[in-house]
Amino acid sequence: MTVSPVRLNHAVLFVADLPRAERFYTEVFGMEVVAREPRADAAFLRLPRSGNHHDLGLFGVGPAAAPKRRGGIGLYHLAWQVDTVDELAAARTTLIDAGAYTGESSHGATKSLYGADPDGNEFEIMWMLPREAWGEYENAATIERLDLDAELRRWSRVGTAGALPGGALPGGA
Repeated sequence: MTVSPVRLNHAVLFVADLPRAERFYTEVFGMEVVAREPRADAAFLRLPRSGNHHDLGLFGVGPAAAPKRRGGIGLYHLAWQVDTVDELAAARTTLIDAGAYTGESSHGATKSLYGADPDGNEFEIMWMLPREAWGEYENAATIERLDLDAELRRWSRVGTAGALPGGALPGGA
């Protein structure tokens, strides 16, 4: 018998400076602080369109804690999904403006931006092509250069759920 979850409900991060981390996630992701636990130096945040009680827990451990080391054992990154390629493009601007942008790539069925919070916790912001457009990427995990301008020309106004008004997929996909 296996455990069969349907999705990740929330993530919890240890951070050096709780107020700094709260500012980052509220300003960059638009999260709101929904609860605090002062005895644990913790805050719980929710994404604006979320149905969860909280999507992210932050626990302050102080600046003396060992910093996150890329390539070390532990969580590599969290992936936050947006509904449209237009939202992905807007997210790139937000990450650049916040000094949090670290890169981008195409994984075929998903288009991804990467960033890091002030403690070095890495994250991905991704948009997934409509399922019927996965084609050759159905069972592939590629890493290619992302041409976000080309993706915008092809997919603007199309959400993860699929087609343009009238049922057609852009570009004949």
